[in-house]
This record gives sequence, structure tokens and C-alpha cells, in this order.
Amino acid sequence: MEPVGDQDSRQQALRPIQTKRSAAREVEGDGKNPEDIKEEEEEGEALSPVGRIFHETCFNVYVIAIAGCKTRINVDVVKANLEHTLLKHPRFSSLQVKDVKKDGGMKWVPTKVDLDKQIIIPSLHHTISSPDKMVEDYISNLSKTYIDYSKPLWELHILNIKTSDAESVAVFRIHHSLGDGMSLMSLVLACSRQISNPKALPTLPVKKTSNPDPVNSGRIWWTIRLVWNTIIDVLMFLATTLFLKDTMTPLSNGWKKGGGHVPRRFVYRTVSLDDIKLIKNGMKTVS
Repeated sequence: MEPVGDQDSRQQALRPIQTKRSAAREVEGDGKNPEDIKEEEEEGEALSPVGRIFHETCFNVYVIAIAGCKTRINVDVVKANLEHTLLKHPRFSSLQVKDVKKDGGMKWVPTKVDLDKQIIIPSLHHTISSPDKMVEDYISNLSKTYIDYSKPLWELHILNIKTSDAESVAVFRIHHSLGDGMSLMSLVLACSRQISNPKALPTLPVKKTSNPDPVNSGRIWWTIRLVWNTIIDVLMFLATTLFLKDTMTPLSNGWKKGGGHVPRRFVYRTVSLDDIKLIKNGMKTVS
């Protein structure tokens, strides 16, 4: 998350940027008149209201995802695959710039992505006494800065250093205006392939039902539960608005004392899948 109080520098970074179409877009054109394509791309697409919210001072949020690999990361292979996967997504190959024609509102403008600027490979000493702590410090420092607005708002940091859990670590830093957790997870799945069939998309497990006709069975009971839960939710919302207060916890206390504006530290721990399954079975949830 970007430190608050730095709004002036952020607004200065959001200056109008002149962009040009990539050669590939210029050649393809999708059967349109080149002048029409040029006008559309220069006009750009306005950010959604949610996307604009994530640029406010108190909501300038980044999504940080950490992935450990069992081998050292080959940067050339990563670049080659990103060109055919992630860069195909317009949000990851566009700039967010101010629209001087519409009261300074922000818009998406397609640009040619320079992977050398998007992929960051820090110089690391392999004689570090505590690689795990070094990785935690590195990721923590990412939460104190923000991405330059002169390039697409995402970065991939490659840490080719052996930790207690992996041979190398990849860290994605993505501005929240590009997508939320679910959309980014869907994008990752779309960029992945099955090990048994490299050309096939990964599949997700689906819930198996023993009811042969779920449409007509239990509809009345489902409707009653829906109405009841809706009434309870409305009453709880009204009560919270009028007199109920959140339970005071160290997290809420820290936030009210200004904890939301201080640097945070990322600490990761390895947990056993057996423990997770035990909790899942105890809560009777569906895997």
C-alpha cells in the first residue's frame, strides 16, 4: 500500500502520457480502417468507478502474490511465456493516464510493454545468513513504494535465492485497479496448462451431488432459508448502523491509532495440508 500523504507526487506522476500503438496492433487492425483504430486507441477507455477508487490516497492498494519454485527461475523462459499469456490481457498492456479532455479523469491507453522494465531481478548475495528473512524484508519494502505510472501498473520480481521452502521465489506486485483477487486468480489459471496435457487448460473440482433432480427438490426449503437469512442480514445491518460496534482487537486498535498508515511486514509460514483438511472436515465445508 502506498504511504498516504504523498498525494502531490502521485498526482504529478499521473501526467498525460503520449502513447503509440504497437506494430502488431497496427498490422492486424481487425479489418477496421487504420484511422478509426488510431482514434479509438488514442481515446482510450475510462477507468471504472472501482478502479478510480483504488487511486485515492487512502485506497491506493497493491496486490502482492508470492510463488515459490522448486528450480531456479529462467528469466528468458518467463519473458517468452508472458508475451503469449499475460500481455494478451489489455489491462496488463495499457497505461493509466489522465484524460485532459474529461476533467482529468483517468483512462486506459494501450502501449508497447517493455518486459525489461516490468521484470525486476535484484542483485542478491547467496551468502546471506537468513534467506527467509531477506525475502520477507524485500516483500515488506515493496509495500512502502508504488509503481511508476509511466508503465503498466504491475511488476514481477524474481528472487533466485534458495529459501527453506523453495529454490527461488517470484513476487507479483499488481495495482488493485487492474483486478481483484478472484479475477487475478482466474487470469493465472487462464495462463496455466495441465502437466499431463500442455495444451489443455487446468480444471477445477466440482461438487458432486447425489440428488438427480436438484431443480425441483428442496426448492421450498431453500426459499425459506433465503428469506430468513435475508431478514437476519437486514436486521444486523440496521443494528450495526444504529448501536452495535465492532469487537475491539489489536488490529482494529492499531488501525484507529493510525496503524493503517504505517509500514506493514509480510511474514509467511508453512502449514500442513492435513491440518487444513482437519479444519475443513470439522466445519463440514466442501472442498
